Amino acid sequence: MNPQRRSVLSAALATIAAGILSACASDKQPEAKRTTGEFTSDAALTAKVKSAIATDVGARTAAAINIETYRGVVQLTGFVNSREQAERAEAAAKKVEGVRSVKNDVRIKSTS
Repeated sequence: MNPQRRSVLSAALATIAAGILSACASDKQPEAKRTTGEFTSDAALTAKVKSAIATDVGARTAAAINIETYRGVVQLTGFVNSREQAERAEAAAKKVEGVRSVKNDVRIKSTS
């Protein structure tokens, strides 16, 4: 397995593991407003989106983009080198089954 795929796979597995562990959180935490199924589904969507972006735009760019999912709405944040990378990341996220909408808050790095 090449290093890029290993990196993407590790990130996806870590995201899924965090989602599963957090699903058991106390009702006193803000995440408790979602059901366990919703939280797990959001964690799985986040991992799928991360993988889709890495496949389409590249692992290095995917690593620079933060992904948060809430009830199927995906928010992308971070900094990339070009508008094209930000647009391709958004397009890749929108293709993932289960994604209801994408908020692209990715910023372009300044060249100055």
